[in-house]
Amino acid sequence: MTKQTGHFPPGYPAIGNPIQAFFLMLPYQTQFFERIMRDFDRFGDIFGAEVMGQRQVMIRHPDLIHAVTTRQADQFHKDTATYKDPQKGLAKFLGSGLLTSDGDFWKRQRKLMAPAFHFRRIAGYAQIMSDEARRLGESWRGRDSVDVDADMMRATLAIVARALFSSDMGDRDVSRIGGAMTEMQHFGSNLLMQLLPSWLPLPAHARQDQAVRDLDEVVYALIRHHRAMPADNGDLLWMLLDARDEDDRGMTDRQIRDELVTLFLAGHETTANTLNWVWVLLAQHPDKEAALHHELDTALGGRLPTLDDLKNLPYTDQVIKEAMRLYPPIYSFGREAIADVRIGDYDLPKGTIVNLMTWAVQRDPRWFPQPEAFQPERWTPDFEAALPKGAYIPFGGGPRICIGNSFASMEAQILLATLAGRYRLRLQGDAPQPDPLLTLRPRGGLRMRVEARSVAPVAAPIHADNVPA
Repeated sequence: MTKQTGHFPPGYPAIGNPIQAFFLMLPYQTQFFERIMRDFDRFGDIFGAEVMGQRQVMIRHPDLIHAVTTRQADQFHKDTATYKDPQKGLAKFLGSGLLTSDGDFWKRQRKLMAPAFHFRRIAGYAQIMSDEARRLGESWRGRDSVDVDADMMRATLAIVARALFSSDMGDRDVSRIGGAMTEMQHFGSNLLMQLLPSWLPLPAHARQDQAVRDLDEVVYALIRHHRAMPADNGDLLWMLLDARDEDDRGMTDRQIRDELVTLFLAGHETTANTLNWVWVLLAQHPDKEAALHHELDTALGGRLPTLDDLKNLPYTDQVIKEAMRLYPPIYSFGREAIADVRIGDYDLPKGTIVNLMTWAVQRDPRWFPQPEAFQPERWTPDFEAALPKGAYIPFGGGPRICIGNSFASMEAQILLATLAGRYRLRLQGDAPQPDPLLTLRPRGGLRMRVEARSVAPVAAPIHADNVPA
C-alpha cells in the first residue's frame, strides 16, 4: 500500500444527495466537452469529485496518463461501474470480453487472441477491406447525396463480419447488430441513467435487454455454424475456436461470444466514426483535401489501393491521425485504483475512479501547437518521436492498448484512399457537433453531398500549405 503523504486533487465538494448529484451531472450530459475543458482550466491537469460516496478524478496530463496506463498499470483495473457491473456496466452487453475483463482471466484471453491480430493475419484481411470499399464507392455512383454515417457503419460492419466469420451477413442480422451497437452507445454514455436502479420498468431497460438478446442470437448462431465446419477456413472466429492455452484449454462458447461482440464494437464503431470526422474535416479544409487527392492521384493513378500501396500514402495516414487527435473515437476511458496509490502529487484512495480524458490531452497546446487547427502535416516522424508518452492515445495505452489497432488503421486507410480517390464530399448545412456517446458519433448523423472526381494530371509535388486556391 502506498503511504499517504499528500492529498486528494482539488475539485468539487463532496455530494451525497441524489438530487444534487443529478444537477451536478446534468451539464456534463448536455455540454460534456465544454464543461470538461472549462473544469481543467479552472482546477488544473487533475481534478476530483465525490458523488454519492464514489470518488472520481479527471486527468489530462500525459505524464499522469502514462503513469495510470503503463508505469503503475498494476495498481489499476477497469472501473466496475462503467465496464464490469453486469447491470449498469458495459458487461451487460460485452460480458467478459477484453474490454471489460481484468486480472489473470484478461491476460489469458489476450494471449489466446494475440495470434489472430499478428500483422500477417491482419494483412490477409486487406482484400476484404478493399472489396467493401469498392462496393460502397459503386453505390455512390450517380447520387446527389449520401448518408455518410450510415454508410461508414454499414461498410465497417461488413468488413468486420467477413473478417470474423468469412460471411456476408444478411440484412436482418446487420440491422440487429447495428441496432444493438447503437443501444449500447446510448447505454454507456447516459450518466443520469446510472443513478436509476436497473429493476425499474423503463423503456430504455427493455431496449437494452432486447439488444442483448439480438447479439446473443446472431453471434451464437455463427459460433454453432463454425463448430460444425470440418476445417479451418482462415477467419478470426475459427482461430478463436482453435486457440489453446498452455494447459490445452480452449474458450467456451460464452467466452468466444463475449470476445466477438467486443470486436464488433472495436472494429466497427471506432473506424466508422474516425472516417465520419475525416469527411467533415476535409470538407471544411479544401487545401488539405486537395493535398490528399494529389497524393492519391500520384500514387494510384486512378486504380484502387492495395495493401502494398499504403506505404506510399503517408499523407493519407497523417489525415487519419489528425482526425483521431481532434475527434478521438474513444474520447475518455476509465480505470479504478485497486489500492491506495499516488499519482503525481496526489494520493488516491483505493476504489477511486480515474477518468483519462483523451479529448482534453489531445487538444492541449503544450503538446499540439494550434490545437484546434486541422493540420495533418504536423504528423512527421520527428514530431511523433518528440511527443510525451500519454499525449496521443486514441487506442488507449500500456498493456491494455487496443488489440485491433493495426486492423482499424489499415481499414481506415483503405476505405479513405478508395473513396477519396473517386469522390469529394460536401457538408449540407453546418458541420455536426460531436455526440459523446460510448464512442464519438456526429450528432444527428452526417448527410453530405457527393461529387464524383476524376484523376487530376500530376505535375509537381504538392503540399497542403501550397495548394492553389
